[in-house]
Amino acid sequence: MDVTRPRLEGTVAVRDGRRLSFAEFGTPDGSPVVWMHGTPGGRRQIPVDARAFAEEYDLRLIGIDRPGIGQSTPHLYDNILDWTTDLDLVADQLHIDTMRVVGLSGGGPYALAAAAAHPDRVHAVGVMGGVAPTRGVDKVGGGAVALATRFRTLLEATRVPFGLGLTYAIRAARPFGGPLIDTYAAFQPAGDKELLGRPEFRAMFLDDLVGGTRRQATAPVSDLVLFTRPWGFDLADVTVPVRWWHGDGDHIVPLAHGEEVVAKLPDAALTVIHGHSHLGGLSVAREVLSTLLDLGPRRASAR
Repeated sequence: MDVTRPRLEGTVAVRDGRRLSFAEFGTPDGSPVVWMHGTPGGRRQIPVDARAFAEEYDLRLIGIDRPGIGQSTPHLYDNILDWTTDLDLVADQLHIDTMRVVGLSGGGPYALAAAAAHPDRVHAVGVMGGVAPTRGVDKVGGGAVALATRFRTLLEATRVPFGLGLTYAIRAARPFGGPLIDTYAAFQPAGDKELLGRPEFRAMFLDDLVGGTRRQATAPVSDLVLFTRPWGFDLADVTVPVRWWHGDGDHIVPLAHGEEVVAKLPDAALTVIHGHSHLGGLSVAREVLSTLLDLGPRRASAR
């Protein structure tokens, strides 16, 4: 099944001669929403429901590849906050004044960083099953991501060869994408099973996998390294409204992580997605976007 193709794709120059690749959906003059993909994932990891909502409500929905995926130049930031300088450059070159930011899973910390760095530019943040801090005053213990902290030194030392190995492994697995999704779904709660069984959802995932990993797939390793470092900001620094969605059966980032992070954010609210695991947030993409549109000074209206 085909999925809605991006209205526009390209790359933008950022610091040190690097480039970040992006994909746009929706309307070119709509209210901008930057969508940060999960780990792993890429710029097209945006549900069909969200793409349709963007068309209906005049949103300019922009997925940005992190360094080492798609056509984004491989790079390891000093910390997650360091990424926001590149975001600023991307926004300037795409003529974006203010925005809302959505982060899925590993994209959650990047969305929060955007709000911490640019509270005058980011109206609101939506996070779906976001990764919690593993270091510093906001540290949350347990969960799959926290396991990476035990191997932090090894991860940093082997990041480049590990990333290359992951690239080749994903390329080899691409022809078996459908069966791999079926295998993953077999061990998920009913909500995720239903989601992964929808043809348009599977098509989105496979399209993102093929397009994002055609050249490289080192971004997930860089993400893991950064998740095991201090983020460069505290949760108390995120003063803009944050709305958080989390599956109650999430075995990758436990619901308790979302609850702890939301409790530490100055202006945040949590919505529990019952009967879903880690991908639950993607099932409520329209709700996420609609909620964010009600936050901040600009409200897009339906045609």
